[in-house]
Amino acid sequence: MAHNYLLGARVYLSGPMDFVASRADEKKLGWRNRIGDFLKSFGSVVFDPWFKPAVRGLHEYGLEDINTIDVRETWRFDATAEGDEARALCAEKFWETLHIDLRMVDTSDFTIAFVPTNIYSVGTVHEIVMSRLQRKPVLFVSPPVTFPALDKLRDHLKDDAAGLALLEQLQREVPIKPNPRALPSLWYMPLIGSGCFFDGFGFEQYRQRFHWPEGALDDLERRYPPQNPLLPYLERLSENIPRRWDNKLKKYVINDDWLLWELGSANPAGQVVHDSPIDDLRQARLPFEDWPAGFPR
Repeated sequence: MAHNYLLGARVYLSGPMDFVASRADEKKLGWRNRIGDFLKSFGSVVFDPWFKPAVRGLHEYGLEDINTIDVRETWRFDATAEGDEARALCAEKFWETLHIDLRMVDTSDFTIAFVPTNIYSVGTVHEIVMSRLQRKPVLFVSPPVTFPALDKLRDHLKDDAAGLALLEQLQREVPIKPNPRALPSLWYMPLIGSGCFFDGFGFEQYRQRFHWPEGALDDLERRYPPQNPLLPYLERLSENIPRRWDNKLKKYVINDDWLLWELGSANPAGQVVHDSPIDDLRQARLPFEDWPAGFPR
């Protein structure tokens, strides 16, 4: 019987939730819904910050919805007691969300992070760094970033010098920076590890199986077919633990970032590490000259 390494694996889904175009659409139709469907079909436990697990004894602790960020509107910068109170209330209000999300990261086996270069997201960076500090794998999806409407608008304004000047100024102020090659930040490259970067999900070949409705990501992946899509990688992961490329040895080697617990096995007490004969001799404190022949000194 084939081994399913994703069975029981706990996976946290990290990515922008704040500065997305629509929090309502992101919660209902975003990439997490599809990745959750896919992973659950292999028996994985999915930690989705839009749908947090219940906490025993703490009803709705850290609950996050499309209106959670509204508290930010009460923020102020004035150096007064009233300003300090407003800032403290903001921090206290969001503390539960930060707390439970980081606890999900902490108790996960690996993280999947969606990191488009055009969306500001502090929580995603925090969760990625926390995962890597614990040597957990982060499967990092950096999609192509393009702005088709920007090109259409520029063409529409081709005879309007003032309009074009305003458009160029807006592009500098935002800033609007296309990234059609899906290049991640250089800082992420050594942090994540070279074998864990993906330029898309590869939804198309699984869309009918899971009855996913058409969405913006489908259109993007048709225009820019992923060279290294995530979902086929996850399917392979269910059968084999990934190896990593060693650039000094110039070959693939064991990747011990992948520590997936063998829970529910035939031996519920877990593995027992037995001492070697040499350990027995050392513990007996025998001098080297009394060791049996053939044992290394």
